[in-house]
Amino acid sequence: MVIFKKIHDLQDFLSAKRKENMTIGFVPTMGALHDGHRSLVKKAVDSKDFVVCSIFVNPTQFKDKTDFEKYPVTPDADILLLTQAGCHVLFLPDVQEMYPDGTGKGNDFDFGYLDTVLEGAHRPGHFKGVGQVVARLLNIVQPDRLYMGQKDYQQCMVVRSLLGQMNISDKTELIICPTLREPDGLAMSSRNTRLTEPQRALAIVIYQCLVSIQGKVNDGNFDIVQKECLDILKDKGFEPEYVALADARDLALTDNYNTTRPMVALIAAKLGQVRLIDNLLING
Repeated sequence: MVIFKKIHDLQDFLSAKRKENMTIGFVPTMGALHDGHRSLVKKAVDSKDFVVCSIFVNPTQFKDKTDFEKYPVTPDADILLLTQAGCHVLFLPDVQEMYPDGTGKGNDFDFGYLDTVLEGAHRPGHFKGVGQVVARLLNIVQPDRLYMGQKDYQQCMVVRSLLGQMNISDKTELIICPTLREPDGLAMSSRNTRLTEPQRALAIVIYQCLVSIQGKVNDGNFDIVQKECLDILKDKGFEPEYVALADARDLALTDNYNTTRPMVALIAAKLGQVRLIDNLLING
């Protein structure tokens, strides 16, 4: 695996690969990699892509400065995982390289409704930061395929919108890969490393609630199971931010099940100082 820290070096290298008719698969990350990230790289490798992974903890998408400062940084372990997964290139820029004119400058993309609900409502400015950094990365790498995980469902929809606004949706295909889970169901996340042992044991309650929502689709009473999940989370020591049901195509929130359209259940809750999110497709 080749490691680049400078944009122009990476672009020169990828330009040569394109002349060899290679397709570029891109996996953007913020590091602290786990098997979920490994699965994205493997998907790209299996698709015969020349695989580029980036590691950059983007300061513009953190509302809470403390959360940014505490985000786990594990470069040696990350490099080992990517090498073992078959990644071809790692792009490892610093903040100055990504934001030479400062973090306050850059394109402002309009994500409309997606920026007002769920993650958008609870993390103001988050998706502006996501759009800012992903747009920069896409301009740098210019991938044929972009691989992202379903765990960040709303972010995937934001990036889909971003591709349209950048007029590159016909050049870069967004591949959304299923959430990878621990044996007990907990969605793999870099934030899991910040959980204490007792918190880690409790964290699976979020997934259990999602399964409960999924299992009661034929009952037709989401408001009941929603209240049950909120009560359970609070009783277990969580601070729930939302337990929601939405159209899986556009994230339009709904008050009840609708088996005629694909739906997704989504939960966000804090456990101590760690904020956890997860989702589960209901049908379709």
